[in-house]
Amino acid sequence: MKQLAKGLLCLGVALAFAAAIAGCTKLPPPTPLSELNPQQMRGHDVYQAHCAQCHNDRTNDPLQGQSLRGIFKKQYLDSGAPANDDRVMDAVLYGRPMMPAMGSQMTPQQRDDLLAYLHTL
Repeated sequence: MKQLAKGLLCLGVALAFAAAIAGCTKLPPPTPLSELNPQQMRGHDVYQAHCAQCHNDRTNDPLQGQSLRGIFKKQYLDSGAPANDDRVMDAVLYGRPMMPAMGSQMTPQQRDDLLAYLHTL
């Protein structure tokens, strides 16, 4: 009887873990463009000029690079690094194996605006 209770407890924990993982793939929608503040709109413009040719922002579909939808709503980036401003900006500044470094093409204000926009995705 004790063995059965242990087995049921393990099964319950496994099911709860599976449900939590499944829930992680459901991301809330990005903030509508009409609701962005001025800094976020400027960031959208920076995104359009420097990122949109390789990264989708409002769908989960990858282009030449991964989709950026929900980038800050996940705990980790696809690389395994924490999903925070520093790690995302490192990718922008210094690039990645398939991504060119973009930092020298943007002013510090443009980089800040871009981060503000990415937080709305």
